[in-house]
Amino acid sequence: MEGVPRVPQRRGPEESATLRFGVLGPVRAWRGEELLATGSPQQRALLAALLLREGRTATASELIDALWGDEPPPRALAAVRTYASRLRKILSPGVLVSESGGYALRLREARSLDLATAQELAAEAEKAKHAGDLRHARHVLNEALALWDGESLASVPGAYADAQRTRLEEWRLQLLESRLDMDLEQGCHAEAVSELTALTAAHPLRERLRELLMVALYRSGRQAEALAVYADTRRLLAEELGVDPRAGLKELQQRILQADPGLAEPSAPAQEPSPAPVRPAQLPATVPDFTGRASFVAELGEVLASAEGRVMAVSALAGIGGVGKTTLAVHVAHQARSAFPDGQLYVDLQGAGPRAAEPETVLGSFLRALGTADSAIPDSLDERAALYRSVLDGRRVLVLLDNAKDAAQVRPLLPGTEGCAALVTSRVRMVDLAGAHLVDLDVMSPDEALSLFTKIVGGERVAAEREAALDVVAACGFLPLAIRIAASRLAARRTWTVSVLAAKLVDKRRRLDELQAGDLAVKATFELGYGQLEPAQARAFRLLGLADGPDISLAAAAAVLDLPVDETEDLLESLVDTSLLESAAPGRYRYHDLVRLYARACAERDEHPPSERDAAMSRLLDFYLATAAEGYAIERPGDRLVDHLEQTRTAGLTFENRRAAQDWLYSEAVSLLACVRQSSDNARLRRAVDLLWAAVDLAESGANAKEYEAAATALRDTARAASDSRAEGRAVLVLANARHWSGYFDQADQEARQALRLSEAAGDPLPCCWAANILGAFAFYQSRYAEAEEHLGRAIKDFRACGDLSGTAAALCNLSRLHLATDRADSAVSLARQGTGMYVELGHTLKAANGHYALGMALSSNGQLSDASGHLRDALQVFRTSRQRLWEGMTLFRLAEVDLLAQRPAQAAANAEMALSMLRGIGGEWRRGNVLTVLGKSLNGIGQTGRAQVCWREALDIYERLHSPEAAEVQALLAPAAAA
Repeated sequence: MEGVPRVPQRRGPEESATLRFGVLGPVRAWRGEELLATGSPQQRALLAALLLREGRTATASELIDALWGDEPPPRALAAVRTYASRLRKILSPGVLVSESGGYALRLREARSLDLATAQELAAEAEKAKHAGDLRHARHVLNEALALWDGESLASVPGAYADAQRTRLEEWRLQLLESRLDMDLEQGCHAEAVSELTALTAAHPLRERLRELLMVALYRSGRQAEALAVYADTRRLLAEELGVDPRAGLKELQQRILQADPGLAEPSAPAQEPSPAPVRPAQLPATVPDFTGRASFVAELGEVLASAEGRVMAVSALAGIGGVGKTTLAVHVAHQARSAFPDGQLYVDLQGAGPRAAEPETVLGSFLRALGTADSAIPDSLDERAALYRSVLDGRRVLVLLDNAKDAAQVRPLLPGTEGCAALVTSRVRMVDLAGAHLVDLDVMSPDEALSLFTKIVGGERVAAEREAALDVVAACGFLPLAIRIAASRLAARRTWTVSVLAAKLVDKRRRLDELQAGDLAVKATFELGYGQLEPAQARAFRLLGLADGPDISLAAAAAVLDLPVDETEDLLESLVDTSLLESAAPGRYRYHDLVRLYARACAERDEHPPSERDAAMSRLLDFYLATAAEGYAIERPGDRLVDHLEQTRTAGLTFENRRAAQDWLYSEAVSLLACVRQSSDNARLRRAVDLLWAAVDLAESGANAKEYEAAATALRDTARAASDSRAEGRAVLVLANARHWSGYFDQADQEARQALRLSEAAGDPLPCCWAANILGAFAFYQSRYAEAEEHLGRAIKDFRACGDLSGTAAALCNLSRLHLATDRADSAVSLARQGTGMYVELGHTLKAANGHYALGMALSSNGQLSDASGHLRDALQVFRTSRQRLWEGMTLFRLAEVDLLAQRPAQAAANAEMALSMLRGIGGEWRRGNVLTVLGKSLNGIGQTGRAQVCWREALDIYERLHSPEAAEVQALLAPAAAA
């Protein structure tokens, strides 16, 4: 790269092996981990000049010029010799040498100097970029940039150091621009906005950074801000330099104005697999509408091709009935013809039926097909297998063994000779078939499924109703057999539209009945596999299908089946081997959608007594509630909720630490909430509501806020219909919480009032405490300060009466914010300290972070900005490690406010940008408006007035839609621009 300082290294004596030097920051030297004292600024300047000398000798006059420029002192030469002598004593022997009237450094290793390391990393990144590996290039560039520790050659005097400092800073910026460019190429535009905002503030005249910021904003859906960056840049260049933006920046502005598709987020091109050029002969006809499966075709073709010139290749395809194993195998076999010129054999082993084919019979037919006379075919299995292998010796033959029952049926039928290959399909994973290449065939991708449907139905009909066609293939679970049946029914009925078919498949209870045409039926295909299960397997298959979640953990499955975990795992793995169940990940299992419907139909038909179905789901709910309560207790010590939850009969998991509890909650979130939605009958309603309350982090973090809110709404409606005031009060309370974190304060306020009334009527004390606390927070948000103080005072009193120290601390922190708003800064700090101290004393890590958040705000308003920033950063660290995305974003927002007060607008803009990114899609519009207001102030502070006004206009639009009082402040901010 042009302008990059080159520092070739020469090997020196052995003693220099442990020496390291740094110039990308203060000039420093280390021996191992020991930082060496490099002396006065002038002595460090001499060391820097030698380090940057590219390993060459520097004459005395060159060193004098580097240290003092045009005005050296009278005894400059003697001073240089003194500095060199002192450095020689500090460094290892032989490192600093005298030669030709000057000095040189002899470093043993190239990476002894941080600059040389940065050069190597930059070169590696450039190479990776040219090779198309942008991910590695970005990683390596970040490594290089991390070597800078502040300003290069910091505090080193002299004109030479100034020139080198400028050159190193320019190179650093080039590297940074290169990495940011790759960030945008890889779609990381939202993350780049914050960094680019800060960089353009620090380097306002650097047009490349402005260009990258415009692209990042545009790709983040912020076109007006992107155009405002151009306007700000044009104005600044005119004022500072009297010039216009360069042509590239002008062109980018025009492309943004025209919404040029070329500016859209880039996507990595999909790599097309190269199909294997092979085609067998004596096989069933391949289907003319074979679709998709490109990666499997390539994978299997490669394995078959590998049989040439070496031992026999065997591939075993496994998958549920109807997934297209035979179709794929026949298609691949047809493509393999040129690799197997001596013939292709095929047999349906009928492994899914009641009478699987006998290997002796199959071998007899194979031997006849290979030209063996009937009289020469022996009677026993072993003799037929031996003759079969002898006949194939020296030949190159492909054998397709379709629909195998198990490995024992397959083994005698394998060719066993070099140059031959076998393709096996089965519903069972043949893990015991030695040397086989195992392939698990899954359902089609949505694009593949739609393509297959279109080939059968016709492009014109599908094009006219594309959305309905997508609904059909989704209802078919992307299973090829189901798609083929549905498409065939539609093709045979010209009066039907695609929408008619889609409507018939909406009813899940009727869907399997609809998916049959002629002798093809999805249900019949599944029935073959189910009929071969042992009683314990069949029970597990039926009961696990009752749960609505996308998958189920091993521990949850053990609860459903009421079995030990080890026994449950054996059962589930055996179902995976039959392809009726899928292993989603280690310790997690799932059904195909249609298989789940079939499993439920089996449960309704075969489960005796029928009450066992309800008992299984009750055990699952108990497991989730007991485990969530355990996690809640670990996360919130001192919180009394766990003492007020419904009792469970099924035990849950225990956790070693809060990290393990968090991992469980977030990994189980979707399945847990699905269980809540399923548990709305009277017998399980109260436990379902309590499970939602114990899993409140899913709403507060923003991770699953919408799903949580939907579940809470459903439980509230059920409880209301059942006239269960206790369950309804709790359901409304958790719904109020969910609305709170989503930013719907008016609705949340109404629901909290309702929760308070219901819980008082039901004599349920803890929800009353929390409802009062929430009401106090909402009244504060809406500037109803007297009412807020009344609610929070009651919350503190009631929490204390319940012995709930954690709740008391929460109410104290809320009261602190109220005191801030009512000009009681000292008491606000005192209350926040009190609440935070209680959290810390309880060992409540997560909620202590909320305390630090409140304390940081109080200290900020009291003018103690350094302390405020410290508390907010403590909170930020906890929120990040606890996956509390909402609170992480809000803390970044509060840090931006502190930065503004401390007159650090560039840092404020960076933090506000990160907050905006974190709060995308969570927290509600009011919070977004607050962040946009602060971001606008920050941008205005760094001279990006155009962007600032865009942010303020967006904030004003939000506030006016919400009828928020903050609109007045933003109108005042926009007023000067309007007047101008």
